[in-house]
Amino acid sequence: MIHVRDTPNHPDGGRGADLGDGRREPGMGPLAGLDFARRTPRRAPVPARRRWWPWLLACALLAAVLVVAFRKPLADWLWPQTRAQALRVQAAQALAQGRLTAADGSGARELYEAALAMDPDRDEARVGLGQVAEAALAQARVATAQDRFADAHASLRLARALSVPRADADAVAAALRKREAAHAGIPRLLAQAEAAREAGRLTGDDSAALPLYQRILALQPEDTRALEGREDALGELLQQARAQLREGKLAKATAAISAARDFDPGHVDLPHTQARLNEELDDVRGRAAADLRAGRLERAEERYRLLGEAGQQADADAGLQRVAAAWAHRAETLAADFRFAAADSALDRARALAPDAAGIPEAEHRIARARQAHARLGSQVPPRERARRVARLLDEARQAEARGDLLDPPGDSAFDKLRAARAIAPDDPAVRKASARLLPAAKECFERGLRANNLGLARACFDARVVLETDAAALASARRRLAGRWLAIGDERLGAGELRGASAALASARALDPATPGLDDFDRRIRAATAPQR
Repeated sequence: MIHVRDTPNHPDGGRGADLGDGRREPGMGPLAGLDFARRTPRRAPVPARRRWWPWLLACALLAAVLVVAFRKPLADWLWPQTRAQALRVQAAQALAQGRLTAADGSGARELYEAALAMDPDRDEARVGLGQVAEAALAQARVATAQDRFADAHASLRLARALSVPRADADAVAAALRKREAAHAGIPRLLAQAEAAREAGRLTGDDSAALPLYQRILALQPEDTRALEGREDALGELLQQARAQLREGKLAKATAAISAARDFDPGHVDLPHTQARLNEELDDVRGRAAADLRAGRLERAEERYRLLGEAGQQADADAGLQRVAAAWAHRAETLAADFRFAAADSALDRARALAPDAAGIPEAEHRIARARQAHARLGSQVPPRERARRVARLLDEARQAEARGDLLDPPGDSAFDKLRAARAIAPDDPAVRKASARLLPAAKECFERGLRANNLGLARACFDARVVLETDAAALASARRRLAGRWLAIGDERLGAGELRGASAALASARALDPATPGLDDFDRRIRAATAPQR
């Protein structure tokens, strides 16, 4: 609100003062009586520091609480020497109490080692570890004198681990062996060992000959009777192993040879027996591969499992993978002949051997397609209509064959017409006769594809042979040849630096025949070539 003051008291009435020379000082005129002051003056702003000082106080209190709560970890972090000193004090206390080592870290050894790791520039921890070693040796002497042999051995191991002087440790060890031998009754143990050897119980448990001889020699390393007895027992064990090899008992022979090596790796008969074992293992590998190539899958599986029992697990696993893939290929062939029960059985064998084997997904896909074709082409058609359809399809197949359309065009080729007829009546004599007539053409097509290095054509003709061929060995041979050609192309691609093409060729060869010789070596070469680029 604006207030009007009384102006009569103003000396010039608001018109300004007279300067004496006819001029007047400028006045405020009609505004002279106006008071522009507000009735309530504006409050001064609060300084900014007054607004945030409560937050500073809260932060300070929180910091104080954290310092109090975590003062020890902070001290260890800021002043590691303080923590190392505390560990040395604890270690000295443990040493004084005889707690030289403990699994929970509270032993003198563990505490001194922790202090040394935290503060490696100080020698107190090293000196302390030396004292622990001497104390362990002293404990070993006391335990030996008291016939506490297990404790004596434990203390002696601790002393050796902490680098006690070797001569001192050997002296305690000799005293310990002598004391143990006196209590063990060496003559009695020797008699037991010889009796076990004469009974043919060479290994198996602590009462067998070789474990007893080993125990005696641990107490008296120079005992002549024990040394000679062990030598004879090992000779007999290795002789048994060689006999087991001749009988084809690879697992038992392997176990016997491994036991002999554990008792005496320098036995004179060991290298010869090991060489015989290696020969037998190589023979089993070769026979398994031959069985696989010939399609004798059950026998191949047995041989690969035998390798696994003989300790060759990597070879066994790789071989079983190849057998599983071969079962998957057999399932494809059976499904192409619409023998679905046998196809499912073969596929189950593949899955049981190796669920992730190459070829199983493709076999599943082909079996499903064969089932669809069989259902679509009318397995429930009446006999008269079925015969009429089969006759028509066979006639169309002959016409396509006369035109030279063995595989193309899709759906109208001789092979497609014959496959349709087989889906309707796989056991029909006319269908089987037509299959036999088309088989030479499929074989010639396959050979033509190989000669021209047209592996796509060769694979299509091979698929036709899968349906038409009744000779499993001939089909296996064709599969191996096609896979080998893919492997040769892969080798050319790898030599030209085309790593992707080489990998694709390897995949094609493996999908066709996982047992193809050289697959694993070529796979390793590809991995070696691609490794630097990763």
